[in-house]
Amino acid sequence: MRITGIQRTTAAALTAAALLTGCGAAGGGAPGADGERPARGASPAADPTRLPGVGDRLHARVPESSRQAVVVYGEGRDSADAEAVLYTRKGDTWDRTRAWPAHNGKRGWTPDHRAGDKRSPSGVFTLSDAGGVLADPGAKLPYTRSAAFAAPRSWAKTHWHDFDYVIAIDYNRVKGTPPNDPNRPRGEDKGGYIWLHLDHGSGTSGCVSLPKTGMEYLLRTLDPEADPVVVMGEKQYLKG
Repeated sequence: MRITGIQRTTAAALTAAALLTGCGAAGGGAPGADGERPARGASPAADPTRLPGVGDRLHARVPESSRQAVVVYGEGRDSADAEAVLYTRKGDTWDRTRAWPAHNGKRGWTPDHRAGDKRSPSGVFTLSDAGGVLADPGAKLPYTRSAAFAAPRSWAKTHWHDFDYVIAIDYNRVKGTPPNDPNRPRGEDKGGYIWLHLDHGSGTSGCVSLPKTGMEYLLRTLDPEADPVVVMGEKQYLKG
């Protein structure tokens, strides 16, 4: 069993070039709203033992042991708009817990993400590590606080706080390391640094961004013992 709630105090330094191939490339847009809102991406589930709007193909990739799932319902293949919904499994039933407006890659989604394509990778991924510029807000996931997460000040000011809090999406990374660990097991061409992070009001370079209140809630709620996952992609892809 992994030890949880540990604040790791060292992290690999991030360069601006590396960040630009992953999260939060600079761009326009006003800061996102902090309020929750009902999920637009999911209709009521006919079967409460299933995640709403998620078809057999992806549902089969959710571990049987998982009791927490963040489902990101993208508005379209080429859209940067999305809805993030946290579901909690109680017994055999998935219950909707919270929902927030979200953004994904500024060019939309792809099942074959490549470095620099500005699209978020679609699929099912585990969530195992967190961190950020700010102090640990009470995360259950291992949390690394480091100034190395800070966005370059050459970016638009609206992006400076993108990485105050981050949760690593386990895409092309080594689980159990800080979110900004540079190792990419599938190679550099497949990109990396795909995170959940703070929203700046517009699309990202491949990450999924949420309001600060949403990130704080997820950090305090996602529990390694519940084997949390993120299921993400455009709505039609999720249903397929």
